[in-house]
Amino acid sequence: MQEHLTVYDVCVIGGGINGVGIAADAAGRGLSVFLCEKDDLASHTSSASSKLIHGGLRYLEHKEFRLVREALLEREILLVKAPHIIRPLRFIMPHQPHLRPAWLIRTGLFFYDHLGKRERLAGSSHVKFQAENSPLKNEIMQGFEYSDCAVDDSRLVILNALQAKEKGAKIITRSYCRAVTQENGIWRVEIENAKGCYTIQAKVLVNATGAWVTQFLKNTAQVASEYAIRMIQGSHIIVPKMYPEDKAFIMQNDDQRIVFAIPYLNKFTLIGTTDREYQADPNHVEITQHEIDYLLDVCNDHFKKQLTQADILYTFSGVRALCNDDSDQASTVTRDYTLTLNHDVDQAPLLSVFGGKITTYRKLAESALEKIQPFFKDVGKKWTEKAVLPGAENLHSVDALVEQILVRIKAVQLETAVRWAHAYGTRIWKILENISHVQALGQDFGYGLYAQEVDYLVEHEWAISSEDILKRRTKLYLEFDTEQVQILDAYLLALHERRLQKDVA
Repeated sequence: MQEHLTVYDVCVIGGGINGVGIAADAAGRGLSVFLCEKDDLASHTSSASSKLIHGGLRYLEHKEFRLVREALLEREILLVKAPHIIRPLRFIMPHQPHLRPAWLIRTGLFFYDHLGKRERLAGSSHVKFQAENSPLKNEIMQGFEYSDCAVDDSRLVILNALQAKEKGAKIITRSYCRAVTQENGIWRVEIENAKGCYTIQAKVLVNATGAWVTQFLKNTAQVASEYAIRMIQGSHIIVPKMYPEDKAFIMQNDDQRIVFAIPYLNKFTLIGTTDREYQADPNHVEITQHEIDYLLDVCNDHFKKQLTQADILYTFSGVRALCNDDSDQASTVTRDYTLTLNHDVDQAPLLSVFGGKITTYRKLAESALEKIQPFFKDVGKKWTEKAVLPGAENLHSVDALVEQILVRIKAVQLETAVRWAHAYGTRIWKILENISHVQALGQDFGYGLYAQEVDYLVEHEWAISSEDILKRRTKLYLEFDTEQVQILDAYLLALHERRLQKDVA
């Protein structure tokens, strides 16, 4: 396969949230864009987050006011851009006087309420806990409550990739960038995948490889990195639902860190995250026993329900590649992003992304476009702030959409309708086109996953494996047993073979 005659304006390496955000922004401004990801979209750090769109209350202690303000402003913007995958969530912070005095927390929450525009979320308040009704230990009698948002992190990546594709970008997964060279001020990018190797050309190269950012610069582009990174491992555990309230808890610890307990998929509680230096292969990040003990201990210090390791249903870990600011502790390394541009005379530009967080991905993309815009004569203006993501078009209410699905699709389960509405928004009608009964959805794999949806995910959302579908597209991975996964794998293999035969024909 050869595309060497095609010269793209921008080639993005990396299919995490920053990469797809930059690709979508660039494509929407009229630039031709090629993005390649060595694995599945969002298969690393971008799907290993705490699933939050938040300002970062604890960053105020580190005086990162610019980052917090930007994140708070973005929180409001993203809530409008993707209301099907982002929802308001109230957070309760139990007060531990020996850790932080009440006046300090009140001051922090005042800034949190007023640093950024807050139109859709309720402000903070002081709360008192009734021992008989509170899931917290009886000695915890008061605390504070404030607002942030929960997000389906991997679907946020998928939706940005879809938007990029619909704006004309070419998105390629399972394709490794093996080498980049320059020729006459143009990047030659060698891509390798299961089908073989091919080359594309690009005027600007964007290194959005996350944990591999310095490795890409040194080994692939053979360019000296202006910054070093610190890889910080963050791990989470998932346990059965710990309390009935649909609120999250933010728990303070003696080491000055915080741990979240977050309602997850209606049936579970997500607990995390940790902060530890990581120096091994970022392709294979696993939770350590020390992290498990740490998270369990913090929870057990706060909640009446005492957890043991036997309660853990699932764990996941990711590596945050943060720009090294010489902080003494992993938890205090800045979460802000840094963009560097390598561009000497007669050299093709190379933009690299260091750090960043999911909440500020859109603003990061705008900053990236500001840096590469001078290399093009005609580039469109900023556009992403007001543009909704796929599925949010004409979406007046997720609850109303659920009702429409229940009316239109006979015999569909409420739980399935809710999942569809939140995952796809109004794009669910592309999946359910000409469908009026669940029997017409094809093979039933369990828990509301039918062949019709699987086919759509393979055809339109770059899904290939059962993990792509269950973990990053539908969040059904906590429901399926081994046998059900094998059945889905067999279906996907047969589907893949049929598609190959069709391509050959």
